[in-house]
Amino acid sequence: MRVLLVEDDAGIVAFVRQGLTEAGFTVDAVVDGLEGLAAARVATYDAIILDGMLPGLDGLAVLVELRRLGIRTPVLLLTARAAVEDRVAGLETGADDYLTKPFAFTELLARLRALLRRPPLQADQLLRVGDLELDPLRRSVRRGGSPVDLSPREFALLACLMRHAGQALTRTQIAEQIWSLDYAGDTNVVDVYIGYLRRKLGLAHGGPRIQTVRGVGYRLSLEPEDA
Repeated sequence: MRVLLVEDDAGIVAFVRQGLTEAGFTVDAVVDGLEGLAAARVATYDAIILDGMLPGLDGLAVLVELRRLGIRTPVLLLTARAAVEDRVAGLETGADDYLTKPFAFTELLARLRALLRRPPLQADQLLRVGDLELDPLRRSVRRGGSPVDLSPREFALLACLMRHAGQALTRTQIAEQIWSLDYAGDTNVVDVYIGYLRRKLGLAHGGPRIQTVRGVGYRLSLEPEDA
């Protein structure tokens, strides 16, 4: 399970990261709201632990923007404000649960696991780009109405490209999201799987194409590829 921790207190980051890592989670940590919003837009997380008071952009503003963008990742909101109206504001803004500071790590872990047991809100949302359709619930892909057989990694890669259709993604961003690893420049795993997808989807003529963006990476687009 991959978790995004958005927290500017170095002490909290250290003990939460250590505890979650020991519990088997992969943890990405950022220290302000703008970085947290950017990370949540690029990568897919199983849950987000979000501090309510952050530099750059506060936690509630981050929540509002995440939900406006259609990102339904479960969010556990952390805050030092314990008043009922503060908890209500966080929940009505889009938080899935609320934990006040100071807190015991065991409670945070229990609440996080409870969130992860809930049915995913985005699981049944079809992704469509041109004549390409991906169904996350049925784990199926169709191109022009015809089924396409993909491996689990190919399916995850295509879902990533479709969720960010029109956006150029770096090889590092893709590798971190699909393989949860630090991308090394001498590794061509992303390029290899892009090749697999291109052959299976037949996107070279008409409809959406997986474009190579020079000096950056790849994007899925309906627009003609730059010469």
